[in-house]
Amino acid sequence: MTRRWIEVRSYNLKSGTRQAFHDLFTRQALPMLERWSVDVVSAGPSPQDDVSYFLIRAYDSVAHRDQSQDAFYGSDEWRQGPREAILAFIESYTSVMLEVEEATIQDLRRTGTPLPAHRAAP
Repeated sequence: MTRRWIEVRSYNLKSGTRQAFHDLFTRQALPMLERWSVDVVSAGPSPQDDVSYFLIRAYDSVAHRDQSQDAFYGSDEWRQGPREAILAFIESYTSVMLEVEEATIQDLRRTGTPLPAHRAAP
């Protein structure tokens, strides 16, 4: 059984901004993450309230996550692109890492919030 790591990031957004955050995320950040070969498993508004949003990404290891995020968040494309606009919506966020079987990741892809049609799962 193949095991990988997922990072579940939970954002607390400023009140009344979730739809605008979602639009910006799907229009600008998600395509950028894809260009950087980040495996976005699922993302979207969380159903428990109107300020929560989640992002689930998969990695081969914790070190792979660290490398990937250092490269992406340190890139000129991110820093000169949507970074400031996205950060302006966020009150706080937290991340947790979990080691799971590949089948769990595939289940999350099928049952999570549908991502834009242009996105193809790796």
